[in-house]
Amino acid sequence: MFGLKERPNLLLALNETALELLREHTASDAVILLDGKEDRSQVLTIDFTGIAKQSGGMDIMSNTVAAGTVWGLLKYPLEFLEDFLRREFAGRDEIIEKNLACAAAGYQKGLTLSTNLTAPHPVRNPASVMTGAAMIGLAAATSGVKFVTAYPMSPSTATLTSLAAASDRYGIVVEQAEDEIAAVNMICGAVYAGVPAMTTTSGGGFALMAEGLSLAGMMELPIFILVAQRPGPATGMPTRTAQEDLKFVINAGHGEFRRIVYAPGSHRQCYDLTRVALETAHRFQVPALMLTDQYLQDAETNLELPSAEYRPIDRGLIEGEPETYVRYAESPDGVSPRAVPGHGVAVVCDSDEHDEAGHLSEDFAVRIRQQEKRLRKDAGLLEAFIMPEVYGADDADIALVCWGSTYGACREYIDIMNAGGGKFAMIHFSQLWPLPGDRLKPLLEQPRRLIVVEGNATGQFRALLREAGISREMIKVSRYDGLPITAEYLTAEVKL
Repeated sequence: MFGLKERPNLLLALNETALELLREHTASDAVILLDGKEDRSQVLTIDFTGIAKQSGGMDIMSNTVAAGTVWGLLKYPLEFLEDFLRREFAGRDEIIEKNLACAAAGYQKGLTLSTNLTAPHPVRNPASVMTGAAMIGLAAATSGVKFVTAYPMSPSTATLTSLAAASDRYGIVVEQAEDEIAAVNMICGAVYAGVPAMTTTSGGGFALMAEGLSLAGMMELPIFILVAQRPGPATGMPTRTAQEDLKFVINAGHGEFRRIVYAPGSHRQCYDLTRVALETAHRFQVPALMLTDQYLQDAETNLELPSAEYRPIDRGLIEGEPETYVRYAESPDGVSPRAVPGHGVAVVCDSDEHDEAGHLSEDFAVRIRQQEKRLRKDAGLLEAFIMPEVYGADDADIALVCWGSTYGACREYIDIMNAGGGKFAMIHFSQLWPLPGDRLKPLLEQPRRLIVVEGNATGQFRALLREAGISREMIKVSRYDGLPITAEYLTAEVKL
């Protein structure tokens, strides 16, 4: 996965207004296609509407002609576009035939165009085009999530709707909650009953979930929360992107309890880490949180689809019906045997401090034992930490440290700089908490310049690395205008 471009190389404008608004944002050598009949300077005018009529279509099908033209210009296989049109207008045979004719006419027109534009990579059938949001939904469904509830909030809603679309196939109950407080408490109840469950939200909605998150910490419930970031504070910029909620997610909730935080950097990682988050949450009986952002949620990429086979995770439940059972029994690793109600044993849970059996307790010694038991999970969580991916020159002079969706831009920048004779590397984190400082020090304290790249103003991850014991100088490169970090942005901002 490579990063977004600052300025596109191709602009397709179906009217003059679109041309006026967007032309200034294109690359200097961009190919610009305009629906029209009169010649324009540095613009290829094509009568998309006229071609649509000549092909037996209607005015509105000018966009299909335009799509076909772009497809021909890039010399992609026409049958892939035809397959898409058949799916898009399924059950409307006459509309399908007209659109196919319009697409074919546009395709032939595109083949005749002479431009400096070439396809960036081979295209697969559009059936394999996926967003990050959809990849998370697919992974959750195949991993055995059976209950999803959320209050819609962009940019997280796309994952909620993708799970709703998969609900019949995978047997998922999807509920739109009245608010985020209800959503997090509902998944706590579902997980208590043994059902893998999750909710989706963004920063403002997550703010309302803090008390429910603490409830999961006290009751040791493996809930899963997707937090899709956008610029804040308050309503901020709902349709733009940011990496501003990292410290908030790590520190949200009252009291002290363990949690795990992941941040995928690519569409494939969206799929893989969703499963890892669910498995790890159930293994250690702690909340798992995943940080994405508007860019990764909504970005579409053409990829080899991962398996859609149903492979439910191990929920870590005890087998059989033991003669004696207490929910919060002492254990060396802090993880108590977990049962669910209705399977022959009494499962007592309490939001107050409690004894081993789950009954409310004001005994100070009990409090100490239970809190220390919960915190002992830290050793296992640190052992299960996913070490960052290192990419680029082994003997790098400069290393970019990044996390989450900046993966593509940083990797592209590294390739550009190394192709020019530089010695650059990327260190990308997909797990952000907890951080094993002792294991990270040998990697991050090598004799090279470290530049931490983040989509926030204050350098939140750099601060977390310092808390983890990385004391060396780390230069900050930030972007917080609401746009994603790109290789071009890094070229301008990284001072060599």
